[in-house]
Amino acid sequence: MIHYEAFTKHYGRLAAVEALDLHVEAGEVVALLGPNGSGKTTALKAAAGLVRPTAGRVLLGPDRQPADDPEARRRLSFLPQKVSFPDSLSGREVLEFYRRLRGVPEARIAQALHFGSLNGAGSRAVGTYSGGMLQRLGLAVAMLPDAPILLLDEPTAALDPDGLSAFYGVVERHRGEGRTVFFTSHQLGDTERLADRFAVLVEGRLAAVLTQAELSDRLAERGLLRLRLAGGLPDGVLSEVQRIAPRAHRVDDQLLIPGAARQRPALLELLIHRGVELSGLVTEEGRLDALYREMVRAERGEA
Repeated sequence: MIHYEAFTKHYGRLAAVEALDLHVEAGEVVALLGPNGSGKTTALKAAAGLVRPTAGRVLLGPDRQPADDPEARRRLSFLPQKVSFPDSLSGREVLEFYRRLRGVPEARIAQALHFGSLNGAGSRAVGTYSGGMLQRLGLAVAMLPDAPILLLDEPTAALDPDGLSAFYGVVERHRGEGRTVFFTSHQLGDTERLADRFAVLVEGRLAAVLTQAELSDRLAERGLLRLRLAGGLPDGVLSEVQRIAPRAHRVDDQLLIPGAARQRPALLELLIHRGVELSGLVTEEGRLDALYREMVRAERGEA
């Protein structure tokens, strides 16, 4: 549904995005991750037809129309990173304006208010809304059309708990209906919970694309078994442990064993068989934020 083909965008000498090749299929939820200034917003705006490529192209839909084509833009709904509405209008009036603009049925207003958890605030002036409520109104506006493609730029950045719950519901509903959701985020917990795939941009270049299964495997490999030794470690035990987990090492009275959880039963059986006495055991699973920082450092060539 969304096809970036060598998409490149320069602003003068600044390369915001460089030769991006990425395809987001129908029914997929894909998260675009990256540090500040990595080109996430530029890439998303290009899919919304708001940024023209310096080179390459962005195509939408099964017939691959250019993203800036009016017909292609009717297929999508876009939530920018920062939303702004007239303070004097009520939330319902804002939705009515966009409903007419997009030509959608009036019944969609009540549905959008519900999805944005704004049922009790629809008649209030927007100027009285909190930051979280304003972001939820933006989410409600994005939900008005029954568009097959939903583009969301940092949708959880200012959301309160009610807004987060609404956002999760929106994404799950779209996935269940076979629609496409493409969103940027720096809230890694949200992406891990929601996305089918994860694309990482670093300094305008695509550093990695991972499926949920690939992400789970990478996180599993970055787990840690931390064992506190009650006594000494018999000769040769560390070498035997390293045959199973090559990165195992001893630090003072602890035996640290990095690796996947599936290795742990065999390791513990080995230690018991060799008579190793333990006074403590802690398991630590791999973290998405640590993996993300690792990928960013690798792309930048940092140690």
